[in-house]
Amino acid sequence: MFFNVLKAEQIKLHKCPIWIAFFIIPCLSAILGTFNYVNNIDVLSNGWYSLWTQHTLFFCYLCFPALIGVYCSYICRLEHMNSNWNTILTAPISFSSIYFSKFITIIKMLLLTQIFVGILFYISGKVVGITTPLPLKMFLWLLYGFFGGCAIASVQLALSLIIKSFAVPIGISLLGGIIEIAFRAKGLGLFFPYALFSIGMCANNPDSNLEYSAISFMISCLLFVIIFSLIGIFKIRRR
Repeated sequence: MFFNVLKAEQIKLHKCPIWIAFFIIPCLSAILGTFNYVNNIDVLSNGWYSLWTQHTLFFCYLCFPALIGVYCSYICRLEHMNSNWNTILTAPISFSSIYFSKFITIIKMLLLTQIFVGILFYISGKVVGITTPLPLKMFLWLLYGFFGGCAIASVQLALSLIIKSFAVPIGISLLGGIIEIAFRAKGLGLFFPYALFSIGMCANNPDSNLEYSAISFMISCLLFVIIFSLIGIFKIRRR
């Protein structure tokens, strides 16, 4: 039964408008980051690493929060319309199956987004004339970013299940992307889910390691996923 529910969620992605956001938002972020890099190339002289700081400057703090907010709001939009929750909850489907079918669908979009971001970064580097080999660390940045994104996705999905509005959860995600700067500045990034994506992506200092140990980072991501998944399932149960 779970796979039937998951398949139904996947069908929502066919020819849906979130693919417009999927392509436009990362492309816009890459263009802005590359433009900023070219205009400050005298200062940003560390090749791929400098380009990465400019790409992540726009993507981690503004574009990604908006994008993950769109994914989560859209995946709950149909259920919020015309009392469709009543129909779903009368079907012989467990509450956890309903939740995790949505969560896995969002994670799929997140994974595709990270792959697309990596491709755009490589293309941008070649366009601006970076000739040194692409740092293998980039794949680690994208992977850690994916794990951090999973934590944010769990928060946003819970919010989208609670709030019927399409736009309000997106606004909260954007606000979280801005507030995270203060948490990271105070060394509290691991305790704020919206900071985990930029931490994983090594947005501030890509030529060094994570700000925290990999184990601490992964535990933080996992705890947020567990906590907000339980909240999301509880909300579905209480409908």
